[in-house]
Amino acid sequence: MNKDINRVFHYHEVTKHSQQRYARSLGYMDWSTQPDPFREYQGTQKTVLPLAIENATIPYSLLDADNPSAPLCKEALSQLLQFSLAIAAWKSSNTSQWAVRCNASSGNLHPTEAYLILPALSDISQHSSVIHYAPKEHTLELLAKFESDIWQQFPKGTFFLALSSIAWREVWKYGERAFRYVNLDAGHAWQSVVLSAKMLGWHTTRLDSLDDAVMAKLLGLDQKERFFETEHPDMVLSISPTEISPKSDISELVTALPDKYDGIANKLSPSMHEWEIIPQIIEATSTKEISQKELQKFSVQREPTKESKEVVLKRRSVHVMKSDISTITQKQFHTILASVNGSLDGKRNATHLCIFVHRVDGYKSGLYILLRDEADKESLQSEMHSDFLWQTCDLENLYFLKEDDYHFASKAISCSQDIASDGSFSLGMLCRFSEEIVNYGPHRYKELYWECGVIGQQLYLEATSQGLSGTGIGCYLDDTMHSLLGLKNNKFQILYHFTVGRGFVDSRIMTLPAYADRI
Repeated sequence: MNKDINRVFHYHEVTKHSQQRYARSLGYMDWSTQPDPFREYQGTQKTVLPLAIENATIPYSLLDADNPSAPLCKEALSQLLQFSLAIAAWKSSNTSQWAVRCNASSGNLHPTEAYLILPALSDISQHSSVIHYAPKEHTLELLAKFESDIWQQFPKGTFFLALSSIAWREVWKYGERAFRYVNLDAGHAWQSVVLSAKMLGWHTTRLDSLDDAVMAKLLGLDQKERFFETEHPDMVLSISPTEISPKSDISELVTALPDKYDGIANKLSPSMHEWEIIPQIIEATSTKEISQKELQKFSVQREPTKESKEVVLKRRSVHVMKSDISTITQKQFHTILASVNGSLDGKRNATHLCIFVHRVDGYKSGLYILLRDEADKESLQSEMHSDFLWQTCDLENLYFLKEDDYHFASKAISCSQDIASDGSFSLGMLCRFSEEIVNYGPHRYKELYWECGVIGQQLYLEATSQGLSGTGIGCYLDDTMHSLLGLKNNKFQILYHFTVGRGFVDSRIMTLPAYADRI
């Protein structure tokens, strides 16, 4: 087993929470070093994007239909970004004010940054360009111009969107466990882009062919003198009117790029606390080795519901679930789970949902599992408690394991948070783990968290479309959950928790519109 794979397994073990200890962090909030949640490149040409809030969008229920494609233009790019990575609203309480974005983030810390690689486009640049998206002002910042004929290899209207992460934004609060949250957030952002692209009739594919060094060169992140805090690349997405192969190689672009990009990245904190294990795990997971096999992406059949933009803009994380009104119908339960039952990214699913049902009409309180890949059934049955029932349910791939009251257990596992027990149901995302990393390489560790983040973002929006609330839970007792399931090794591991119900709205917190000065 190579050194980097050992580093991944070591990192995962030492950053587990348990009843005896939490993963290492400062243990308090050092407000003097709180990072700015908004990246800005000073000294760049800026393009203010027109607001898309008045744009009509297709019903959320029709997102997976064969919708006509919008032309690639500034207005369409604005809509893509506004309904995926932009500010959805501002919240205000007393003298404090903070932004809520369309893409969910652990602790609302937002480590994810976005970049566009565009062909020549009127009103933006007469040349191909690399551009940073600045969500605070909903603007584009021009970093580099170049000439390339690579666009001729793709359907007209194709461009690329890259996601990167500033780990320090999460490390500031969560210490050594932060790398997990950084990659969950990348997954949330990825799915936000996918869904917003669907509103425009565009197809999104993550490119497998680029390693981190090429992506860093492409985005200018290797120009260390332009940054105070390290920013590392995550993925490049192709966005096109038609499907693009994930094996498409755009690495030739780096030969056309200038050696030095415009703009100096703003300093997010006056100083940083160093955690040696964070750069180590970033380095260990930076090289791709083997790509997974491709599958057919699936589409969801939904009942008529709200306009897509309304669902996206109303998505919120809640801190309190109201247990007295959190009973949901069987149909709502099935709709939410069905939205994540197939492959969301065109790859074989590695993640299953272990579900604590608390308040669902037609379902006994107890433990269930949604198998998102039936090929794992036999292995899971042999690894989990032998007395689990594995009874089929009315929803495909959903199995009833055990009848019991899991209110106390789900709360205890989720670091004593009531939201895990006061909602309709909560769940843990159980991933094929050790074999995935050994077979596909250490970079697969990041990808497993991305898959969980993708599922989390989809659950958020599906719950919102049903008039419900959802919340991701990153604080949970890893091996306590594994013990409850009967797992004794790392063949499968829980990487994320989530809860759905009806949230409490605190009337003391005001909601203010995003970009109010431009409305």
